[in-house]
Amino acid sequence: MTDVAGLDIGSRSIEAVVVRGGEVVSMRRAPTTFDPLGQVRALFPDGVPGRLAVTGYGRELALSHYPHARTVTEIKAHAMGAARLFPEAATLLDIGGQDTKAVSLLPGGKVGRFEMNDRCAAGTGKFLEYTATAFGLTVDAFAALALAGNDPPPISSMCTVFAETEATTLMARGVAQADIALGLHKAIVSRTVAMLSRVGLRAPLVFVGGVAKNPCAVRLVAEAVGFAPLVPAEPDMTGALGAALWLAQTPA
Repeated sequence: MTDVAGLDIGSRSIEAVVVRGGEVVSMRRAPTTFDPLGQVRALFPDGVPGRLAVTGYGRELALSHYPHARTVTEIKAHAMGAARLFPEAATLLDIGGQDTKAVSLLPGGKVGRFEMNDRCAAGTGKFLEYTATAFGLTVDAFAALALAGNDPPPISSMCTVFAETEATTLMARGVAQADIALGLHKAIVSRTVAMLSRVGLRAPLVFVGGVAKNPCAVRLVAEAVGFAPLVPAEPDMTGALGAALWLAQTPA
């Protein structure tokens, strides 16, 4: 059987999934760095498979180096990946490093309505990364700090720079750091839940992307929508998985 590979070249990381006969045979990940093509070569030291589908912000770059590759939109790739992992899925939330996607899913991983924020860091993983750095913490430690918060102040600005300024002002007023961290997490979740509402939120909701690894974000999404989202074991692999599945179903 022929191997089919899916690549998701994102702003922060690159995911690769290889499918054979409809079953996943390998999953690999590498940081994007300033040399994404070099990272792709490292992920496939023996060369990429003859059938290759690429999604993510770097898909056109990959196509210039691998002209035999096919490209698929992130919306379609993530929808197909989510449907494979959770066939009953009705709505999809993907919060990645530089964009957020809310998608209403139809049977078989088909896309209904969707909305995407890719023009600023607000509501993305970059927002949390930036604000964590302002606290002198890793993203994981920032999430743990937020989970300890009890009385989050409202964060009025979703601009990363202004939000940092607002957080600094709150700290100067004596507001606990854990509460501020929780408030910043709530700000990003409220923005993404508004996107879900606009596309038609229905359960079950699948939460994917790098931010789906953040336990505070997962808890806040559950509180905001009224039910627990479904989170894959490897939530950032969904796009690469969907790209591989899409190509496997596409005539050569």
